[in-house]
Amino acid sequence: MITGTGITKVFKQRGGVLGAREVPALRGVDFAIAKGGAVSFIGESGSGKTTLGRIIAGLESHDAGEIVIDDVPMSSLSHRRRQPYFRRVQLIHQDPYSALNPTRTIHQTLEAPLKLRAKQTGRPRSWVDGRAAELLAMVGIDPGYVLPRYPHQLSGGMRQRVVIARALTMDPEVLVADEAVSMIDVSLRLGILALLKDLRERLNVGVLFITHDIATARYIGDDGELYVLYRGQVVERGATEKIIADPVHPYTQSLLSAIPVLHGLERPGAERVVPREMQREGEPDGGCLFARRCPFSTERCENEMPVLAREEDIEQEYACFHPTRRSVIPVGVGE
Repeated sequence: MITGTGITKVFKQRGGVLGAREVPALRGVDFAIAKGGAVSFIGESGSGKTTLGRIIAGLESHDAGEIVIDDVPMSSLSHRRRQPYFRRVQLIHQDPYSALNPTRTIHQTLEAPLKLRAKQTGRPRSWVDGRAAELLAMVGIDPGYVLPRYPHQLSGGMRQRVVIARALTMDPEVLVADEAVSMIDVSLRLGILALLKDLRERLNVGVLFITHDIATARYIGDDGELYVLYRGQVVERGATEKIIADPVHPYTQSLLSAIPVLHGLERPGAERVVPREMQREGEPDGGCLFARRCPFSTERCENEMPVLAREEDIEQEYACFHPTRRSVIPVGVGE
């Protein structure tokens, strides 16, 4: 189990036309990822989802808050002592082209982490080659063909499967997939998503999927949890299917409304929630972060910051003063 409480991150920008300034990337985010579970972070560009994923994978520091892995607070450990814990979380990179060293064969790419794993677990050197072949077969590619080749000799889909195999070399408990299908051909995406879903079920590995596509999040973990982020804040959180069926936060509703649906397939009575154009840039003066774009905002929204809450008749948590169930255009995964 990996949990986070109050995770905060601020990037400091220096120089430029606007001069030095601080840009909040995460604002007190709480999360929980169980082994074998599925959690998706969705939001538009700049929402903080990739930063949060890198923090969970131990690749980025955070300014405040606490990461806890197996009941051990990471802040209580030195950098060196944290490494065995963060090895349980492996990142699947977005770009399979730059994620692999072009000067190393696939065998050499898998060999290095497997040697480390063999040393940690007391396995013989002979285990390394067999495990490399086993992992490639597990992700659906022929070890005999792939192992002696360099990355440029493989297709984009095969490269992405190699990246997944490399993530599995450390026997992780959680895979962090950051837009893992956005850089490959559309015809290959479903195969990669099906592979991740199969690995989750077969290996009991948790999957944290970072995406801007709600349909993808639904496919990976229809039985999992969905976190909707806006400008570094979780604005809605709960069961994936429940949020898609009955979104209550206007931002979530606007994300669902932005999905094109063929004419005639709209749900009867459905409406589109369209955000307003933001008239002013910069941080709001203490109010809701979405207030300047929300078509339903009131004076209270402009002046007070809502926090995640849950009412008795609404299953998911939300950060909104005026939660309203709206029937929006549905996500058609199987259509």
